[in-house]
Amino acid sequence: MQPPAEALFKERLASKGRGRPSDRCLPRGVPGMMTARDHPWKIVQTPGAVIILFRESLHYRQIFTDGRPFPEDAPPTWLGYSIGRWEGDTLVAETIGLTEQTWLDESGHPHSDALRVTERFRRAAAGMLDVEVTIDDPKTYVRPWTVTVRFERVPGDDLGEQVCPVQPVDDRQY
Repeated sequence: MQPPAEALFKERLASKGRGRPSDRCLPRGVPGMMTARDHPWKIVQTPGAVIILFRESLHYRQIFTDGRPFPEDAPPTWLGYSIGRWEGDTLVAETIGLTEQTWLDESGHPHSDALRVTERFRRAAAGMLDVEVTIDDPKTYVRPWTVTVRFERVPGDDLGEQVCPVQPVDDRQY
């Protein structure tokens, strides 16, 4: 990590993640939404987009596969702007434009406005999906880094509904 990012990460660790976006019913961002424990999600493929539906607080993500480029002036958002392409049986999704308010994970890895997330979705076996995630953010990390996460299919296809409970907020905590 670059020194300012390392200091922020250590601060988040010391506070045990106090103030993370998900504690305030806000989206976890990318890749955090995908890796949240006990929060299933569903992939829906259409001719021009792959949609990921998240049970957690009813969020959704669009990965456009219709050949469009990234917009030149997209404002930062909680789940960014994703475009994808197929390389054989692998969906390659690139995401930019994530608000700096998101964390990469629940332990508090930070990122900057220069973040580019590249995910490679590949079916490993029946009922298993490997997602290779590359984090490229030169303002925050000294070099890109990659991790692979394996997901197992959850039986049934009904995500149900999970809405974030409203809790009193003390703004001084954030």
